[in-house]
Amino acid sequence: MTWKVSTANALVGGLSAPGKMPCPSFSISAFLCQTGGRLAKIVGSVCAMCYARKGRYIFPNVQAALTRRMTVLARALADKGFRAEFVSAMAFLISRRKWFRWHDSGDLQSKAHYELICEIARATPDTLHWLPTKEPRYVVNVLTPPNLVVRVSAPHIDQAAPKYPNTSTVVSDKSKATCRAFERQGKCGPCRMCWDKSTPNVAYYQH
Repeated sequence: MTWKVSTANALVGGLSAPGKMPCPSFSISAFLCQTGGRLAKIVGSVCAMCYARKGRYIFPNVQAALTRRMTVLARALADKGFRAEFVSAMAFLISRRKWFRWHDSGDLQSKAHYELICEIARATPDTLHWLPTKEPRYVVNVLTPPNLVVRVSAPHIDQAAPKYPNTSTVVSDKSKATCRAFERQGKCGPCRMCWDKSTPNVAYYQH
């Protein structure tokens, strides 16, 4: 199928445009996070202060977009014919980018969800994909494409990195943060550590 940007966006539910990032993202509601939903109730967890559960993310139009993407995602996971269209449309939108982030809001819902992301990454070999997650159970025993880096996130502030090849942590001491976005008004700027598999852990300063 020959796609147009407008028709591809309509089919996938649109991409999100996080201001910090050098690229678009595909996000769903943070209120659907499984592990994150439990952590959000625990003081001292990274999810207790989740940026995607407050601010502009809870505006009605943003929540409507997040819900729309989740509806489309659920259909892609349930309908093989629509899945092929979804992968094709996502590949069209993503292949024009050097970088792509999965879930500036939300997280993996199932192993099938992760397999779908892997399929899209394989269809866009010239794009580097980054997926942060607190759901490593859905990632194990799935062949991850070389252009997709999965960073398993530590659940608590100042907690050591999980035992996975690529991880992320949150620290309360700015001097220990390897992500220096807080020095650039919250923006990535020229840094691409999160997409770099040779960087074992990225430490973010707590929001």
